[in-house]
Amino acid sequence: MKKLAVCFVCLGNICRSPMAEGVMLELVRRAGLSERITVDSAGTGAWHVGEPPDPRAVAAAAQRRYDLRSLRARQVADTDFARFDLILAMDQQNLTDLQRRCPSGERHKLSLLMRFATQHQVAVVADPYSGGAAGFERTLDYCEDACAGVLDTLKQRLESA
Repeated sequence: MKKLAVCFVCLGNICRSPMAEGVMLELVRRAGLSERITVDSAGTGAWHVGEPPDPRAVAAAAQRRYDLRSLRARQVADTDFARFDLILAMDQQNLTDLQRRCPSGERHKLSLLMRFATQHQVAVVADPYSGGAAGFERTLDYCEDACAGVLDTLKQRLESA
């Protein structure tokens, strides 16, 4: 049975990427695909390794019934480029950092998350870290939209396998 893996990447892995991971985990669970789709997140930087997501991210996610409490920040590892089928960056700087590290044979796996969105016409998920609660809500809106598109893409890949 074919399995697929997706990793969401932001700068420190405490706001945007764990929020996307939480949304995607729930969408995968609801679709009955938890045995076939692995979901993870990571940061390009190491500042927060081992820390839980930002409390504001946890609170905003909990309001929409996504549980981020068990997640812990980690930094992107070189092995991630072979391990994941899709590696989705939150913004252009994250994508550039990934492209710099990624072996050329794995670059086709890299993309901006918002390329999968259908309801929001924005290119990137802005970092809500320095702002207020509205930024975390907007991040969740974008993640819900784009993760639905990611799930559709992964379902198609599973069906065609």
